[in-house]
Amino acid sequence: MKNSHKLFVLIFLLGLLCISCKPTKIVTKEKAPNFILILTDDQGWNGTSVQMMDEELRSKSDYHQTPNVEALANRGMRFSSAYASAPVCSPSRYGIQFGQTPARLKMIRVGMNTNHINHQTPFTIPKLLKKIDPNYKTAHYGKWGIDVDPSELGYDESDGITGNKEGGFNYRSNKTQWKNTISEDPKKIFSTTQKAIDFIERQAKLETPFFVQVSHYAVHADLMMRKKTLDKYKEKEKGKYQNHPGFAVMTEDLDTGVGLLLDRVKELGLEGDTYIIYTSDNGAVPVMPPRRFYKEGSNFPLSRGKWDAMEGGIRVPFIIAGPKIKPGIESKTPITFSDLLPSIVDLAGYKIPLKEYLDGGSFKNILTQDGKGKVDRFSEGFIFHVPYKNGIALKRPHSVIIKDEFKLIKFYDNDERMLFNIKNDIGEKINLAPSLSTKLKE
Repeated sequence: MKNSHKLFVLIFLLGLLCISCKPTKIVTKEKAPNFILILTDDQGWNGTSVQMMDEELRSKSDYHQTPNVEALANRGMRFSSAYASAPVCSPSRYGIQFGQTPARLKMIRVGMNTNHINHQTPFTIPKLLKKIDPNYKTAHYGKWGIDVDPSELGYDESDGITGNKEGGFNYRSNKTQWKNTISEDPKKIFSTTQKAIDFIERQAKLETPFFVQVSHYAVHADLMMRKKTLDKYKEKEKGKYQNHPGFAVMTEDLDTGVGLLLDRVKELGLEGDTYIIYTSDNGAVPVMPPRRFYKEGSNFPLSRGKWDAMEGGIRVPFIIAGPKIKPGIESKTPITFSDLLPSIVDLAGYKIPLKEYLDGGSFKNILTQDGKGKVDRFSEGFIFHVPYKNGIALKRPHSVIIKDEFKLIKFYDNDERMLFNIKNDIGEKINLAPSLSTKLKE
């Protein structure tokens, strides 16, 4: 009996030893995602060959060809109700970097003094990404449109303080802006793309997470394009609403540059860890060349275009592809540029509430829920503030509030108010202000 007891104790101790020797599960930190933000200039909601809205055939171009952007959309999500922060470039670019509306920033037009803006704020995309993970490397190439060097916002690399003139825009001559100029590097499409590729290759080699914004000078005037692309369009039938060959050719050259970038990301094996966003800083000019009076412009079925907060000026193409995003999906959830900062840092793992500092909210949950859901923001709806006259546009200072499917426009010259249901009336043709007084007051 004594020996039996000893044997039992021995077996028991051996069992404990085996339990203690059981391998411990190693919890590895999830790899920090990469981000590529491709921002085009003056490209309308229907400026590509991607149909942004499933039930609206006219939400894609009837003339332009963008096969590489189509490929991105096929493996990503389209937001059919995406809004730039403003109908002109600089305020929109501020909205992206700071996550705030131009109205809050008091930055409402190109070329205005911005000394009142705190450019040293800790709440920018690069600074917050580095707070999440100090290993993040950040870069900006192409058109900047902000009044301080990108390094002040936290960028490690950049082209500096650049604007339209660096992309070949001639401020002094309206005669050249809409004439075709042949170039092998039109609007610096290919040199800007190559800088981004070089940056990405370096980070891939070092296995470093990165954020790079590629801000193209195209498709802003002056028109520039490659000769071989122009020759292709000489035989191509023009569209009913988009029919400027030079603009169409420049659009396809831009798409070729996008394709070079997408192909390199795939070759480097980074697609599985990288979010790629494609959008435009504002809508296209209403007609080409611009003029004040016309019937149906290049942004049709949207009304008007760049310079106005009508749908044609602020609704833009928006595509995002990346990890866990179901391909080929349209999301009808309204988003705006001030949502970009909170969404990017949320995807990167930032959990500290930012609501009080930002006007935007994160659309991360939309990406994993088949495009459905709402964005939680500091306040409901979107605000656009265009309190100045523009010789080409409406010539009427105005502000806009968009909340759910309703859009209110207030004009300051005579206090006129217009109310549209932009879900049912995307062209803003039926003014509901006289018949929906309660909704107007709301």
